[in-house]
Amino acid sequence: MASSRPDPESEPESVFPREVGLFADFYSEKSRFYFCGHVLSITQNFGSRLGVAARVWDAVRNGLLPPWHTFQTETWLSSSASSKDLLMKLRRKTGYSFVNCKKALETCGGDLEQAEIWLYKQAQQEGWSKATKLHGRKTKEGLIGLLQNGNTAVLVEVNCETDFVSRNLKFQQLVQQVALGTMLHCQSLKDQLSTYSKGFLNSSELSELPAGPDRDGSLKDRLALAIGKLGENMTLKRAAWVKVSSGFYIGSYVHGAEHSPSFHNLVLGKYGALVICEMSEQKANLEDVGRRLGQHVVGMAPLSVGSLADEPGGEAETKMLSQPYLLDPSITLGQYVQPQGVSVVDFVRFECGEGEEATEA
Repeated sequence: MASSRPDPESEPESVFPREVGLFADFYSEKSRFYFCGHVLSITQNFGSRLGVAARVWDAVRNGLLPPWHTFQTETWLSSSASSKDLLMKLRRKTGYSFVNCKKALETCGGDLEQAEIWLYKQAQQEGWSKATKLHGRKTKEGLIGLLQNGNTAVLVEVNCETDFVSRNLKFQQLVQQVALGTMLHCQSLKDQLSTYSKGFLNSSELSELPAGPDRDGSLKDRLALAIGKLGENMTLKRAAWVKVSSGFYIGSYVHGAEHSPSFHNLVLGKYGALVICEMSEQKANLEDVGRRLGQHVVGMAPLSVGSLADEPGGEAETKMLSQPYLLDPSITLGQYVQPQGVSVVDFVRFECGEGEEATEA
């Protein structure tokens, strides 16, 4: 019986290149191949791409799959070792899939820099399109980010739909970018400090901040890219910043804190607090005192500082200094602070998802 070999031009795209070392991740889930007279598709439900590839190679060696069914690669891909080096370099630098990196290099004629720009523009377009489709979906989860640098500290809140995404490295990198953008904004303000200054940014103001000195666009562009990659609605909810002069100190605390070497001094969690203290004397344990004060603000959620003259109970329960001290309820916070050589003058408290329930009601 005559061979029914199909025209190579009309065959489904081969999903395995000639080089065995590259086939594990090279091709998209839409790729198809011939196997024993059947057209198969690789999907997430089909199993490991590596396992599928191994079975195809075994079939070829055992004569079950005719040689003409095998590995037809793009001319550009197999043209030289340098092309493959470029592909691997672009993949490592951008983090995009081999399929997209290969397409970018083909589109840009092997120019690595132009391919990176092309990938970024494509991802941004896809991100904005997905962001538009997902707009309006509730974002109750997310993270609080705390970043301190010298006499300046910022708190930011970035929200997403699920706790699962909030634990994703790409989402955490977005929080880092927002915190860095807020820090740069704060440091760019030329204000003469005699005591301290404090400011807030709402969602729209935060979105318009530059992404950073080494990045093009604004934070809303970074948000769109993250939405495109992770497939959930996200919002840049708010940010707060504090700057102090000499003689003042910023205490800080993040509850459920996550530290990562890749984020340097950024701390992530579900609750965060900044406490501005005036120092009557320089003490070695200021950092510990500041952390304890931040813990109290997170745990007791005061609405104002109050004064040492306030009596406990009644309306004073919402005033920080007259509240029972979180770590020792037998005394008030004011009684804890007095011997420490500091006085509390202001604070900022963020709780992730705060206000969402009221909005829905």
